[in-house]
Amino acid sequence: MTKDIENTLEIKNGQAVNLSEIPVLEYQEFHALVLDLLQAEDVHCVNYYAFPHNDILRFICCLADDRTQGIYLLSHIMATGGGLLKLESLTKYIDALHIYEREIWENFGIEFEGHPWLKPVRFPHDRYNGDLKVNDYPFYKVESEELHEVGVGPIHAGVIEPGHFRFTCNGEMVLHLEIQLGWQHRGVERLLLEKPKLLQRTILAESIAGDTTIGHTLAFARVMEGLSGISVNSRLDAERAIALELERIAIHTGDISALCTDVAYQLGTAVFGALRTPLINYTQDWCGNRFGKGLIRTGGSHYSLTDELIQRLRNLLDDFEWRFKEMADKAYSLVSVENRFDEIGTVTNRQAKLIGTVGMAARMSGVKRDIRHSHPFASFSDIPYVPVMLEKGDVYARYYLRRLEIEESINYIRKVLDNKRYFLSEATSPVPETNLNLSPVSISVSMVEGWRGEICHCAVTDEQGKIIHYKVKDPSMHNWKALELSLRDLEISDFPINNKSYNLSYCGYDL
Repeated sequence: MTKDIENTLEIKNGQAVNLSEIPVLEYQEFHALVLDLLQAEDVHCVNYYAFPHNDILRFICCLADDRTQGIYLLSHIMATGGGLLKLESLTKYIDALHIYEREIWENFGIEFEGHPWLKPVRFPHDRYNGDLKVNDYPFYKVESEELHEVGVGPIHAGVIEPGHFRFTCNGEMVLHLEIQLGWQHRGVERLLLEKPKLLQRTILAESIAGDTTIGHTLAFARVMEGLSGISVNSRLDAERAIALELERIAIHTGDISALCTDVAYQLGTAVFGALRTPLINYTQDWCGNRFGKGLIRTGGSHYSLTDELIQRLRNLLDDFEWRFKEMADKAYSLVSVENRFDEIGTVTNRQAKLIGTVGMAARMSGVKRDIRHSHPFASFSDIPYVPVMLEKGDVYARYYLRRLEIEESINYIRKVLDNKRYFLSEATSPVPETNLNLSPVSISVSMVEGWRGEICHCAVTDEQGKIIHYKVKDPSMHNWKALELSLRDLEISDFPINNKSYNLSYCGYDL
């Protein structure tokens, strides 16, 4: 169902609508309406982007309302003729919108007047201004004889993706951290347009962020299903939710292991690392790949969750749970670990709201952002999920939240498995689609709560049903700013544990 609210079109998560149904407003009206809607604490922006079509530049804004489970769509347009294009910035009123306006500026040269600092986001090869070079990034600078800068990266020791971290320090104390990404722009969104086959696009979606294969591929599949009018059965919805929560448990367990490494707690490193292995091995037994590649497909699945796999999953969770609890009871009560994490790298509730954090980075500071709860999808629509919340917003909160979310994900998977309606009413999952007829001149918006947080995929089609724009948003787009803030007034030696406590994605950001 769709409905108009204050010159917007309200849709549900995963729904597709005709592009003509979205109100096109004059920019002043658009600007005022966005600001008005975002005054509500339960409304936040999940995407704002522009795309060229038929000699105009069309802007689409997607605002999620946690109270109604709806997504408000509104738009404005600009002619793409010559001359400098200018718009009044939204960011000077809503800080969280800075990343969207910066990306639009980088891609199309739109000057957002009043934006606190328009600077590149990704340095795509087809950026509007080719003179913008990655080595000329305009870092924040302080002129002082007492302060110094420390640059780390983009090339790092060990197995890590490229990113540059610029610390402004007074002695060992960090006054400011700025993170520059965009070193490995892969053109994912453009490739999703250029590759015509559904399988090609699906494999691209699986590779957006390798540790979030299930999350991103599920968001992609739901966009395609929305545009092609495909309804999946309850069994497939249940299997998708199980796969998503298994991905969350596995990554969280590995991150707890890595945090133990950063404070030299080798027992925790070894045990949590070993506990992760049976989880990803189970996923490999299920679909042939430890990270879930091949498992999520549009309209169906090649790997239905059989009775044998269900029983093995129950046994796996039983075995994992007691082993995890035994080790967690030790790791989370060890004074040397707690003291190293406690009150380090704090992001306050106010800061988290201002910068628009999502997922874990929001919930650690008492901001209730969880798409499973606010805009449910898959089996979350039938079996509600209650988000785990903490308040402190420090490294220990991020460390402890992982434990709580692992426990809650185990409980949720059991609830799904115990709901016999999912697995008795349908003998198997449907066969995946191979060729789709997408609705012409339409848009679909899909949100999924990945283990890092809110993933959003949007696709737009033309008059022939061909995709002319595909937009991907990984939660890291919002949450890198939280890592920057959490280093202020800490010693630079605190950076590794802060960085690992977020475990943000470089490649999910550098699309």
